[in-house]
Amino acid sequence: MIDSSIIHLTDQLNEKDKVNYLLNFLVNSESVNSYFTEWKRNNRSINLATTFSGIGAPEYALKRLKIPYNIVFAGDIDSYCKEAYVANYNIAEDNWHNDVREFNATPYLNRIDLIVGGSPCQSFSHGGKRKGFEESRGTLFYEFARLIKECKPKVFIYENVTGLMTHDKGHTWEVVSNTFNELDYQWTSWVLNSKNFGIPQNRTRVYIIGYRQDLGQSFKILEKPNSYPLLFQVEDILQSQIANKYYLPIKGFLRVIDPKHKRHVALNGKIGRTQNANQQFNWYGDMRIESTIPERIENDPRIYKDFFNGVRCVARCLTPRECLRLMGFDDNFKIVVDDHQTYKQSGNSIVVNVLMEIIKKIIKTGVFNVES
Repeated sequence: MIDSSIIHLTDQLNEKDKVNYLLNFLVNSESVNSYFTEWKRNNRSINLATTFSGIGAPEYALKRLKIPYNIVFAGDIDSYCKEAYVANYNIAEDNWHNDVREFNATPYLNRIDLIVGGSPCQSFSHGGKRKGFEESRGTLFYEFARLIKECKPKVFIYENVTGLMTHDKGHTWEVVSNTFNELDYQWTSWVLNSKNFGIPQNRTRVYIIGYRQDLGQSFKILEKPNSYPLLFQVEDILQSQIANKYYLPIKGFLRVIDPKHKRHVALNGKIGRTQNANQQFNWYGDMRIESTIPERIENDPRIYKDFFNGVRCVARCLTPRECLRLMGFDDNFKIVVDDHQTYKQSGNSIVVNVLMEIIKKIIKTGVFNVES
């Protein structure tokens, strides 16, 4: 259920300020600054580590929460992700790893407050009876678990598709569960959808939150984030000026209005489909139909105009900036790579707003105030 009652409050704002206002309207309603009074007095910050870092959703979550943090290490095998990452966050070259399989986290032992990552879902071996850390060897999940074993962070967050829980007839989830148990962490899992946390995108993911065993008292008071109403829809965070290149030619137009493709295409949806790495290519995903046609679009012969539901219109893709907004990255995020890479990065990211709510709940347990 969408309650658009706050939209009128943004009428006098420019586009950037409007988007930032909408993304933050309810997220910051519960302040976490009181839990950091002592930290701020001592100029302390959260020591954050990420792997499979992408474009830094955890980093951006802390930034939007205005919580001071220090990036201890981060890394991604995709060079375009690194380009986007270093343009938006401060990290020393020595603290960046390109390939997690070649990265040793032992030098960071007991220096990490929070580590966040989400690896691709892979099958595990069925051999033997170990069904845990050793069985996951050779997978990227193993590498995430290995980093936890080596640097022993206070808290970890592991994000993945919900299929992780049913993949390979439940065997994958069994291995993941046993692995975290073997690492001597108390943990829980939450299935959360971004549309319940202020983002008009239907994106359900499983989040595993683990506390080191010696911090069990803090873990006992960890609460699952409460959902809150969705106060705006996709159209409220669209860009006002769209370049011609995002409008579709005849083949694309006819494809997206074809009912045969409605499983893969959503037209003017109030809540966006789940973004993915291949979104907007071959005219898949969220598309917009527009009946107001500017002269420059009218005069562009490449862009197809025709009638749909009795109205003459054009069709277009979402822009990279719009896709980032639907992942919780406001317009302060710098886009420094091409459209193809930005679409991919956005589709592979974790939704910032969901991470913000999880981090707020972790902070409330006081775990980051405990000395290692």
